Amino acid sequence: MAVERLLTFGAALVILLTGLSPQITSAGAARTGYLVFVGTYTDHESKGIYAYRFDSSTGKLTSLGLASESANPSFLTSDSRGHFLYAVNELDTYQGKPTGAASAFAIDSTGKLSLINQVSSRDQGPAHIALDRTGKFAFVSNYSLGSVAVFSILKDGRLGDQVGFVQHTGSSVNKEWQQGPHVHEVVLSPDNRFALVSDPGVDQVMAYPFNVATGKLGEPVIAHAPPGSGPRHMVFGRGGKFLYVITELTSSVLTYAYDAKNGGLRQIGMISMLPKEFSGTNYAAEIEVHPSGKFLYASNRGDDSIAVFSVDSETGALKLIEIVPTKGKRPRNFVLDPTGSWLLVANQESDNIVVLRIDGETGRLTATGEAAHVGSPACVKFVPTP
Repeated sequence: MAVERLLTFGAALVILLTGLSPQITSAGAARTGYLVFVGTYTDHESKGIYAYRFDSSTGKLTSLGLASESANPSFLTSDSRGHFLYAVNELDTYQGKPTGAASAFAIDSTGKLSLINQVSSRDQGPAHIALDRTGKFAFVSNYSLGSVAVFSILKDGRLGDQVGFVQHTGSSVNKEWQQGPHVHEVVLSPDNRFALVSDPGVDQVMAYPFNVATGKLGEPVIAHAPPGSGPRHMVFGRGGKFLYVITELTSSVLTYAYDAKNGGLRQIGMISMLPKEFSGTNYAAEIEVHPSGKFLYASNRGDDSIAVFSVDSETGALKLIEIVPTKGKRPRNFVLDPTGSWLLVANQESDNIVVLRIDGETGRLTATGEAAHVGSPACVKFVPTP
């Protein structure tokens, strides 16, 4: 396509990080080396965030060692230029108060991180951090009691003042897991006008109007998930017409038609992620769409697998292609590399990052034998090098 040929690599990569870009294939635009950061739980052998160099031509991971010591940096994100990395510190107390924390780091080209500052997450058990599409605000999802805190981001990368906060209320039918709200993720709409928030504790996805000047959140439009399903993580399909939501408690993917005018969601599909013969306990975890928009991937903790689906670009409908073992235990998180050629999965309970090859024509996954040992990996993040 002529538009693809006109894209500079930098522009293409920025769009890739929003989840809406095609795979980079034009001559001269591809690159092979990327930094990869791994967030962990520091409950046994891990000490914080680890760095790797990834070669997208071979699928090889090369360890760069401990990038920075940090307590339970369980989810990571970065700015679009690769200058700063942000983490939630999944804690119940911080500086003697009942809250977790969020940290900002400067990224060195060698993969080392320098802590810029750390702030309270304003609630217990933060599980996710996301930046808006301008990079001026950070959204922290506090799982334990179900809230979202919004922070400004200063020019030097520091997390600034809290500029917004919303507290969820309610419960749902699963009395063990849904006794109260449990915010798990914030995803910004493609046009940056809405912050979509998944709450598995109340079986809802809320679309909050987002003020890009102040960072404040307005009154939400609420979409209901099936009772007891537990909507956990979300991803927009290519083009932004459909939102896909993974349900932690019922191991399915919900498809919603998205109304960009008001942030409204209408459920139009639901499909299981599990093999028909599976009879054990399973908790779904992560969901991603391939850069081409043709395939969707979702992880199972229990079956310890990745479910691969084809995506109908016109209707948004999903069709199961295959379910592939992750070569580890409890795949909490995974990520697709920027070229769309590889999937890196963090197996939390087997202490490894496993590399799977993606067939660009079929979407199918193949184990490569490449793996890296890291204690309790919880998040894998590709970061563009400046």
